[in-house]
Amino acid sequence: MTGSSETHKGQDVQVDLIAVLVSVVAGAPCVLTIRGGHMLPSGPFELEHRSLQSSLRAWVERQTGHSVGYIEQLYTFADRDRITDDRARRAISISYLGLTRADELKAQPSSGWGGWYDYFPWEDRRNGVLAVESDIIEPRLRGWAQSASGTGPRAERWQRAASVFGFEDHAWNEELALQRYELLHEAGLVQEAYGEAPPVENLVPGIPMFADHRRILATAIARLRTKIKYRPVVFELMPPIFTLLQLQRAVEALSGRPVHKQNFRRLIEQQELVEETGEVAADTGGRPAKLFRFRAAVHLERTFLGTRLPITRS
Repeated sequence: MTGSSETHKGQDVQVDLIAVLVSVVAGAPCVLTIRGGHMLPSGPFELEHRSLQSSLRAWVERQTGHSVGYIEQLYTFADRDRITDDRARRAISISYLGLTRADELKAQPSSGWGGWYDYFPWEDRRNGVLAVESDIIEPRLRGWAQSASGTGPRAERWQRAASVFGFEDHAWNEELALQRYELLHEAGLVQEAYGEAPPVENLVPGIPMFADHRRILATAIARLRTKIKYRPVVFELMPPIFTLLQLQRAVEALSGRPVHKQNFRRLIEQQELVEETGEVAADTGGRPAKLFRFRAAVHLERTFLGTRLPITRS
């Protein structure tokens, strides 16, 4: 879909709204996509709506069949070289991050759910460092660093790569998802760096997306990974009743990192985020697990007070 446009000082401007709608499906973080998984839902601000959010909610549901629950503005993308369907126009996109529960998903031929880690395989460290990072990304970034002219620029490139990817003695920071993607883009290791004629070799694994939609998705991932540490937004992705293990697995899926089980449960209990339902889940494969629900008062309370979920760093 193309956005609305207006002429400003002789330049035609296209303004779009872009939705990054996230869910956790079978333990995997997913994003709603269109056009075979290569685009995020996007559309114009329709003037009959009273706000940008109401316009976004209306056309996302119309375009994909999915309703939008929790939503917040993510970022405005207005780089001069952004691509539009009409390349003669300047493109400005206002993006939003939305969350929805897996039990609310609907099957639609025009849209689908793509796994985060299909687009960014290096971001999943739940089981440690993956081969894609150690065998492909690290040596190619070393080659890119060495291709710079002069000792100083070579060292500066490698220092940036090591710091954002956690090479050598640098710690991995899950919140740097956007910086990692942008570094790979700068190094010419992702298809989006080349437009319509990417090289066959030297690209790192990961599904490309239209224009800068993968950059927008990386921005959303970084935002949500930061947010789950101090706001209880993860509950927007949980079913009404869940086990603590299911909650832990959802946090791990979003952060791409393992969570210390005892610390996680201790903090959940201390901050009174959930309450027992008095029921148990018998289909756990082991001992029956207690079922919990999100305390109704927590969302309003934590909006102002904040909460922190214990994601381990190693």
